[in-house]
Amino acid sequence: MKKIKIGNRFVGEGEPCFVIAEAGSNHNRDFNQALKLIDVAVEARADAVKFQTYSAEKLYSRKAPKKEGEESVWDLIKRIEMPREWHKGLADYCAKKGIIFLSTPFDLQAVDELEEVDMLAYKIASFEITHLPLLEYVAKTGKPIILSTGMANLSDIETALEVINKRGNGKVILLHCVINYPPGYEDLNLRAMETMRQAFQLPVGFSDHTPGITSDVAAVALGASVIEKHFSLDRKLPGPDHPFALEPGELKAMVQAIRDTEKALGSPIKRQTNAEEEKFQLGRRGLVAACPILKGTIITRKMIEVKRPGYGIPTKLMDVVIGREAKKDIEEDEILTWEMV
Repeated sequence: MKKIKIGNRFVGEGEPCFVIAEAGSNHNRDFNQALKLIDVAVEARADAVKFQTYSAEKLYSRKAPKKEGEESVWDLIKRIEMPREWHKGLADYCAKKGIIFLSTPFDLQAVDELEEVDMLAYKIASFEITHLPLLEYVAKTGKPIILSTGMANLSDIETALEVINKRGNGKVILLHCVINYPPGYEDLNLRAMETMRQAFQLPVGFSDHTPGITSDVAAVALGASVIEKHFSLDRKLPGPDHPFALEPGELKAMVQAIRDTEKALGSPIKRQTNAEEEKFQLGRRGLVAACPILKGTIITRKMIEVKRPGYGIPTKLMDVVIGREAKKDIEEDEILTWEMV
């Protein structure tokens, strides 16, 4: 299984999970709020913080249908789109704070603009997996591509990878995703990550829209190489992505839970651990004299008791001890050792 390098971090099997703190549109078109989101991601020890670069004019038709009395999708997108002149300021601030800056492009112009700030990798949103011209254009940059697969089947993913690979870019990470805001746990199907991993032999992660951190920890336990999670300064802020996002303390707790989970997964070898060594001796049982045994006595089963601690002869070797001669006087309740028989 290949590993993909993003900045100074390798992503893939055997590497720490790459955590993307998804700021999205939760800046509310306030640059200072965007900087605060970066600070929160840094404090949480995420590997990257990600925004989204789109414009209503390039994303939706003004004629898109809408429900009577509701805001049109075009108007919503126009209201929350990130000013593109922010790119350099956000990228510079991320560099200063030591976190990777990412932004998802939704059009070809966005790719050009993000190339100007030398973005290290490109995240492709689930909705864009069939936007083949965009995939081809991003692939030509030669940068790693993190491809979300919400709503997609294996055929959709295969088609997208063919377009990317034709441009000579094999640096792709797939993200399992379920498009709903938020989805129910019963809809997540996290085991699909293994299907994708086996089918495409690429690193696979999880882009999550559920509340809380349960599904993210579960995904890491199932081998997710990347976790992407929305976060906000406050879920009560106005905007479509705040309600299901993590708040600062929760984002920090998620990253810590991911790191704890990675430690807990450890090795597939079943063995006594270093942490168990003391309890192994105190808690295991060994052979103890059930009564006084005089020197020269042939030891019988009635003369042996099985007790803790297990410092002496192991219980499993009882039959080896029975029938042997005591080499010294042994007191009742004394732990039997090989020097005694």
